[in-house]
Amino acid sequence: MTATSIATSRVNWQALADQALAGDVLSREQAQAVLAAPDTELLDQLAAAYRVRRYYWGNRVRLHFLLNAQSGLCPEDCHYCSQSKISSAEIEKYPFMAQEKILAAAERANSLKAGTFCMVISGRSPSDRVFAQVLDAVRQVKAQYPMKICACLGLLDEAQTRQLAAAGVDRVNHNLNTGENNYGEICTTHTFGDRVATLEAVQSAGMTTCSGGIFGLGETSDDVIDMALALRRLEVTSVPLNFLIPIPGTPLEGRQDLNPRQCLRILCLYRLLLPAQEIRIAGGREVQLRQLQPLGLYAANSIFVGDYLTTPGQAVQADYAMIRDAGFVLEGPNGEEMDDMP
Repeated sequence: MTATSIATSRVNWQALADQALAGDVLSREQAQAVLAAPDTELLDQLAAAYRVRRYYWGNRVRLHFLLNAQSGLCPEDCHYCSQSKISSAEIEKYPFMAQEKILAAAERANSLKAGTFCMVISGRSPSDRVFAQVLDAVRQVKAQYPMKICACLGLLDEAQTRQLAAAGVDRVNHNLNTGENNYGEICTTHTFGDRVATLEAVQSAGMTTCSGGIFGLGETSDDVIDMALALRRLEVTSVPLNFLIPIPGTPLEGRQDLNPRQCLRILCLYRLLLPAQEIRIAGGREVQLRQLQPLGLYAANSIFVGDYLTTPGQAVQADYAMIRDAGFVLEGPNGEEMDDMP
């Protein structure tokens, strides 16, 4: 039976949840069926995904706060990115932030009940000078706030990852972005293998890994599945799932391949293929999920609060209301349930 025929017949979604909870990976045919299911099956799919999410994460939602600590001026040609060398997008460009600005951002993140402070810099990999500034900023934030720290610094080697771990970084982000077969279509200045090597260097230094991707880049359903299976093989801990914001001035300007129901099916698939991982609805959720954002929390257990790298996010109070109205609670830095919500 083909994936199409499975999708048009009645699939037992709870059986797929049983399979995920037992630790068994879905077959490619089953994964294709999740993505190809009709809209009439969507609530049943979400119920199955929620059962898996609840087993591992309860009703907790973890908040991440994203700081773009160095913007623009990147020599890479990632086609989706407003900061790349081939982008003409009108964005703010600046070198690595002064320490007082980073500490002010950390204070805001802490006040917003973020469990993780994510520090991001543009570029292929950090220069020695910028890397030293990053290490100093990490030490200062770690000394003053209880949040976990995630650093996104581009390509890294084992020596750099060891220094990050010693400074207090808990996790490093480096997204795979898409399936390996599709990677050359969205970037030519580095490879899928380069990204995998960075993740392996992070793990060798004893830190956990954060890696996910972007949907709406022209990928096939096989590419969606391939990336999930690669993340599973790499035993990635945290998985941010972005939905393309087609920023004017980038090569993907005007692309619109997604709709809210398809985004939800992708979230369901990733929960079933990555049952124990933290799955975060990241950039583009406001643009692509629109009024269905709350439903995404039944598969995912984490969101960014505040703005993204070069695009604005939803108002913070709207995020709190969404979490509260759906019956979820906030998760603290160490996984604890937090009683208070601003």
